[in-house]
Amino acid sequence: MVKCRCGPAYSGVPEHLPVIGSGENRYPAKVIQQTLNKPGGTAHSGVPFWDAFLFTRRRNQSMKRMLSGIKPTGQLHLGNYIGALSKFVSYQDEYEMIAFIANLHCITVPQDPAELQKNLQDCVALYLACGLDPKKSTIFLQTDVKEHAQLGYIMCCHTYMGELNRMTQFKDKQAHGEKNLSGGLYTYPSLMAADILIYDPDYVPVGEDQKQHVELTRDIAIRMNNRYGRLFKIPEPLVPKVGARIMSLTDPSKKMSKSDETNKGCIYLLDDLKTARKKIMGAKTDSLGIIKYDPENQPGVANLMQILSSLSDNRPMAEIEAEFAGKGYGDFKRAVADKVCEELEMIQGRYNEIIASGMIEDVLNEGAAKARALAAPKLETVQRAIGMEIISK
Repeated sequence: MVKCRCGPAYSGVPEHLPVIGSGENRYPAKVIQQTLNKPGGTAHSGVPFWDAFLFTRRRNQSMKRMLSGIKPTGQLHLGNYIGALSKFVSYQDEYEMIAFIANLHCITVPQDPAELQKNLQDCVALYLACGLDPKKSTIFLQTDVKEHAQLGYIMCCHTYMGELNRMTQFKDKQAHGEKNLSGGLYTYPSLMAADILIYDPDYVPVGEDQKQHVELTRDIAIRMNNRYGRLFKIPEPLVPKVGARIMSLTDPSKKMSKSDETNKGCIYLLDDLKTARKKIMGAKTDSLGIIKYDPENQPGVANLMQILSSLSDNRPMAEIEAEFAGKGYGDFKRAVADKVCEELEMIQGRYNEIIASGMIEDVLNEGAAKARALAAPKLETVQRAIGMEIISK
């Protein structure tokens, strides 16, 4: 057998055919070509391309699959990086990683079109700058895979209103008296279930506050499996033990968020280093003057410790406590600021290179082709199972 790591493309694939195979084994010719020619792709000398492709897929499928998406309604911040992006980078060597930009979820509330487009581009560039490798991970825009929205409607028809009424985001906005809430905001958890289930992932990495969505996804999957036969794999939420939820620097009782009105509690990945350092040095602590990991009694200090730990390969809190024993908050904050600025400088350098290279469009096109190869047969299977299909494909 020949390992296709470089050189001329494997020539056995009839690229004039847009789609090859049938049923659950329908794949774009371009995806087959890419699979056989990327690192790890295997072409057998004298063996038809289809057999070589299926062999490679079967080997790849021995890895567990992980899926996650980010909704870039604003700039990505340090909480996104620690809680999600940095985890994706470590996961992509261990799992078959699918990471998409959830742009359909962005429009559940009104958005400025130009600002949204800029945020989407920045999100992709930052995915790559933080270390996601398109050769290892499938990276794409949600709207480039139309099957998401179609399965989303089917999911909506299998979700009870009582379940949607209990979902935190809609319930909280309603409780605060917000007016003109959209139907999209109400039903987006059903679309999120489709985003997940259409790829049959084993795991979905989420923050503690997002577990509710995965639990609803599991409930819908179990309901449909019981009604129509086994359609979906039941995914497991994966919540990191450290850094799963980074809190606001000015109010450590709240999650770090781009909606921070003061703009002092949130560090954006594209903040200049001087601004980021100033925000950390001004972070809320307390009057105890002790560096101790005690989220209940010292939430501000605990939050800074969690940031430092997460950016230092999950360094044990006991080690951080020992290092700063007898030292003041000023020394501690400077150490956190140094670490954060070091990380931001590295990310921003890569980000600028990626923006200048013009590679984003190619990454998204290739990612969408790979994603559609998985999503299209799954949607067809679901529609056939529930009686919606007439014509054999």
